[in-house]
Amino acid sequence: MNILIMGGPGAGKGTMSEKIIKKYGILHISTGDIFRSEMNAKTELGLLAKSYIDKGMLVPDDVTNAMVKSYLMNSHHASGYLLDGYPRTLAQAVALNEVIKGTRMEIDKVIALDLPFDVLADRVTGRRICKKCQSIYHITNTPPKKEGICDVCGEPLVQRKDDTIESLSVRVQEYIKNTAPVLDYYREKGYLVTINANQSIDDVWADVQKALED
Repeated sequence: MNILIMGGPGAGKGTMSEKIIKKYGILHISTGDIFRSEMNAKTELGLLAKSYIDKGMLVPDDVTNAMVKSYLMNSHHASGYLLDGYPRTLAQAVALNEVIKGTRMEIDKVIALDLPFDVLADRVTGRRICKKCQSIYHITNTPPKKEGICDVCGEPLVQRKDDTIESLSVRVQEYIKNTAPVLDYYREKGYLVTINANQSIDDVWADVQKALED
């Protein structure tokens, strides 16, 4: 089973991705992980991507596409994969389709997690993260046992710099502008299933499983 998961910041992609990977035993492919792997290995593509990142610039689609293509072609994903964080633009979606068309890597389902902005705002501004082990909490929904301290490793929790209303507004508008055409693209192909993410985690997960197993 080959799956794409999409959703705005704070929509729950991380939580659902973990559950999908555990239940279906497929490979999790994150563009962030691909970037770090290529840059740490100092590959030609990785160094090229780093040159843009170091200047505070977005990595161009052709470089991102090439890295994703290389990773898909060279990784072991016999049981399928979950692609998280890509494609972000219509150009990337079309490029991905060209790479996987006619292969065992063709997409089976695109899961889009949908959440109203006011709910997103509450989730994001209340989010706290452990800098050491990356465990994530929420000050009201999933607070740590001791305020401001990670349950797992005992380190202080922090609020990310971009977990503010102002930053969120920019990110959401950017997401909508870039991603709406991608969702339309997959909707036309019959791959897209939109999930109401404004539910309990268990209910969202039940809807995701239903979508994947239909």
